Amino acid sequence: MAARKIVLVTGGNGGIGYETVKAFIESTKPYHILMGSRSLENANQAIQKLHEECPDATNPVEPLQVDLTSDESIEAAYEKVKSGPGYIDALINNAGATFDIAYLAGKVSLRECFTKSYDVNVAGTHVMTAKFIPLLLKSSDPRLIFVAGLSQINKAAESYFPTPPQPAGWPKKLDFEVIGYRCSKIALNMLMLDWNHKLKADGVKVWSVGPGFLATNLGGVPEMAIEMGAKHPSIGGRLLRSVVEGERDESVGKIVIEEGVMPW
Repeated sequence: MAARKIVLVTGGNGGIGYETVKAFIESTKPYHILMGSRSLENANQAIQKLHEECPDATNPVEPLQVDLTSDESIEAAYEKVKSGPGYIDALINNAGATFDIAYLAGKVSLRECFTKSYDVNVAGTHVMTAKFIPLLLKSSDPRLIFVAGLSQINKAAESYFPTPPQPAGWPKKLDFEVIGYRCSKIALNMLMLDWNHKLKADGVKVWSVGPGFLATNLGGVPEMAIEMGAKHPSIGGRLLRSVVEGERDESVGKIVIEEGVMPW
């Protein structure tokens, strides 16, 4: 029997991360999934939910506490995985945060809206990746994935904004905003390109994956996303699993989407 591949999914207790873990435990291929979460309590609750939704699943999942805003937390998570199983085959950098809605609600400043997003989505993801690379390099088929979101600068992205055209004058009245989040996710694509460049000689396959506009709890307004046409996050989970399973190996170093490859 083939050895189980070890897959680490950050932000695995909710949204696209949860559906990604679910896709792996339901796979007919053997996996052991590490569900990254800022809170062990949240991870354990999510795992209990998975067992209820997937009673026949045979692939195991275990919680891994990791907070991307804390170097100490990332170090502790690394030491835990290093002690067992001792390696990972795939790192799926899914954890992300947006503070745009909090800014509109007056809970954070405009500067904090951006800096907090970059701290989690870019700096935290970069530190997490750098720390776990030694464990990834122990795999015979290492794979590194960055979940890009709606973050490509091209004609398609330029035509998509979550708010209608705004009339002249200042200030603008906005009920929904994602600009801090989207800017940070564009930076994440640059991060992917850099890691792809750094790890070519090591045989690590690297991608950004754009799962599309999906209904998650990002920003705390899932109902608004659904009203705007967001699809079920399971679409993203299945797409991410397909990348790990080799279905997009011809697109290494690119932004993979459900329909193919996103032009820059």
